[in-house]
Amino acid sequence: MGGQERVWQRVARLDADWAAAEIAKTAGIRLVVEGPCGGGEVGAAFVRWEDGRRSVLKWRPGVQLEEFERGPLAVVEVLRAEGYPAPRTELAVQVGTAVVTVQELMPGATVERLSLDLLDQILELNALQADRLKGSDIEQLPTYLHEDGPGFCLHGPLREFSARTADLERRISAVDAEVLVGDDALHVDFHPGNLLQTDGRISGVIDWDGAGRGHRGFDLVTLRFGVQRPDDVVARLDALLDELPYDVLRASWAHMSLRMVDWAIRHFPAGEVDTWVDLAEQRI
Repeated sequence: MGGQERVWQRVARLDADWAAAEIAKTAGIRLVVEGPCGGGEVGAAFVRWEDGRRSVLKWRPGVQLEEFERGPLAVVEVLRAEGYPAPRTELAVQVGTAVVTVQELMPGATVERLSLDLLDQILELNALQADRLKGSDIEQLPTYLHEDGPGFCLHGPLREFSARTADLERRISAVDAEVLVGDDALHVDFHPGNLLQTDGRISGVIDWDGAGRGHRGFDLVTLRFGVQRPDDVVARLDALLDELPYDVLRASWAHMSLRMVDWAIRHFPAGEVDTWVDLAEQRI
């Protein structure tokens, strides 16, 4: 285990203990924290209820419960009604400026390697997202192509890291799209780490904290950024992306390029940044 991962696990454990204590204080419900979710992910931990049932405790800073219920939680409930394997929210409380949720623990293990069969199942789920938010007041997904996002999609790191990333930022900022227009339900962080499988079947899609409304092609672009190695899955995904409306593909690719290059600059070893820039430049 690397030093950074050990730090993240300690932070996650401290945050989970705090969140569980606040739930006990606010809602009178006592949860036992078992530890952070796999990989030391900050913002999620396994917990156990008094009856022995296990769930996932999550916390999202800088958001109000009413806003969270109208946005991501509403998106999930719409999809669950259609049989989509997304976790049920068992508890949601406001704690200061953060929302703390307890969610159903979905079965399965993280998808380590995406196969063509799993991709077919994912495409079926993606089709279930179509037009689910028609007539909804859920906001269209912002792209952050012209301004910084809330802690991610920051433009400054690209401008300052290298001449190459600065040039990429200029091209991203030139894409004319404030929001991703559409009525589809979006996961927004649809990568293999948020997909669970059991015996070769997709059994759960987790981490809907950023869910919103737009064009479902965005989630396929996000998935493409999560499977970079050249293989038959990537070839099929690229062919599917070629069929998307040009404005959807361009705005989605620009957003993911900004998101991942910014994140790599600030959180990954410097040598990994060029890998993400290489991917970004394929369509920017």
